[in-house]
This record gives sequence, structure tokens and C-alpha cells, in this order.
Amino acid sequence: MIGVGKMKQYSNVLDKPLSKGKQEVSLTAFAFLFSELVQYNQTQVDNIAELERRLEDAGYAVGARVLELLCNREKGNRRETRLLGILSFVHSTVWKVLFGKVADSLEKGTEHEDEYMISEKELLVNRFISIPKDMGTFNCGAFVAGIVKGVLDNAGFPAVVTAHFVPIEGQQRPRTTILIKFADEVLKREARLSQ
Repeated sequence: MIGVGKMKQYSNVLDKPLSKGKQEVSLTAFAFLFSELVQYNQTQVDNIAELERRLEDAGYAVGARVLELLCNREKGNRRETRLLGILSFVHSTVWKVLFGKVADSLEKGTEHEDEYMISEKELLVNRFISIPKDMGTFNCGAFVAGIVKGVLDNAGFPAVVTAHFVPIEGQQRPRTTILIKFADEVLKREARLSQ
């Protein structure tokens, strides 16, 4: 037959190639789903710290899966082995896949050798959230901190990752900073690799 294309048959769903097409989720759908996640977890806890921990746990699972997907799709099954490489990967590749752009900044802590910060002027998960006065310190960025922790832990760079609000002079909304404090073993391994 002329003009009829032959489609390649795959015997197993795992044999199909990963799509590299641009797959975006509607911002409205994401905001609704994330709002539901926050509200559901809010009914399950008694305090703000527990709510942030539950959001971090949800983000951790996302981070682990994002790492696997991106290592297969972007890096040909290779993972970063250097500290600055994985930080750059999170700051640029992971951020771009999740939020559509590179993070605003990646900085090394000035007070401690093992601390790094990823800052975002307007983090997507905080954009549509209004926090009641009785929950003044609540930060939905804990979900993103969980994603970053999931990526780092599963890539072999264990770290404590937390989200913080940093006020900006002249602006109503504070900047969100994801603080990454690496485990001693990561710094020792990095020092050995640098020799």
C-alpha cells in the first residue's frame, strides 16, 4: 500500500523511548492540586512543624523520581559525582523541568563550609498561598525542600534541606531560600576527589 506508514511495534511498555516533548501542566491545575495537598495534610496534623515535615516527605518522593527520570532522559543514565555538579544540576536542570526556569541564584554559605543556598524570588508553591495569621511561620517551600533533598539523597549526596523566608527590602513578599547543609561524608569525599 502506498502512503501507509509502518509503526514500530514494541513488545513491552518499558521498551518504548521516553518522550522528549514539552509536557507542561496547567498552572491552575497545579495550584489546585497543591492546595488540596496542603489542606489534606493540614487536617492530619496538630502543628506547623509537622505540616511542613509532611510536605517535605511528599516532595522527597517527587525528588527521587525526578532524579531517575532526568538521569535517564538528559544524562544517558549518568549521575553527577561532584558536589558542584549536582548543585548545578539541581539549580538548572531540575528547576527548569519543575518550574520552567532556572532558579534565581545558587550561593555558597559564608558562615559554614558545608552550606549552600538556592534562592527564588517568587517560588511557585508560595505564589498562590495565603497564610492565616495563626500560621505565620508556615512555608510551603518545605515541599520544594523535600524535592531537593530527594534528588540529593538519591544521587548520593545526603543533606539536610530546609526552606526559609528571607525578607527583601521594598517588596511585600519575602524571597524563599532553600538551605542545603551537606553531611560530613559528602565534604570528605569531595576533598578526596579534589586531591
